[in-house]
Amino acid sequence: QVRLVESGGGVVQTGGSLNLTCAASERTSGGHPVGWFRQAPGEERAFVARITWTGATIDYGDSVEGRFFVSRDNGKNTMHLQMNNLKPEDTAVYYCVAGENFQYVSFMDPRRYAYWGQGTQVTVSS
Repeated sequence: QVRLVESGGGVVQTGGSLNLTCAASERTSGGHPVGWFRQAPGEERAFVARITWTGATIDYGDSVEGRFFVSRDNGKNTMHLQMNNLKPEDTAVYYCVAGENFQYVSFMDPRRYAYWGQGTQVTVSS
């Protein structure tokens, strides 16, 4: 069983920054974290960013492009999300994911991922 643990969430003012970290318990091919989703109250989980194992491919959701930056440290089996110029609409619980099922074609589909962390709350005040 892969265990993912997110950290780094908190309360920040509009325009501020936060850096989230996801630490994974397993170093198997399906156990390394590969992406971030978020869920605001009353809304479905939404894709934020993803990064492949080599780091060669990175994608972002439209609403965070140019403000958020995803990176990984394979030696430590961690993944990071640097969030800049935060807006109140970024307020959500942020989850990291692992364990891709490629039967789901889109990397933006939450059903593609077998493992989810418990989430970390990010609150942006106006």
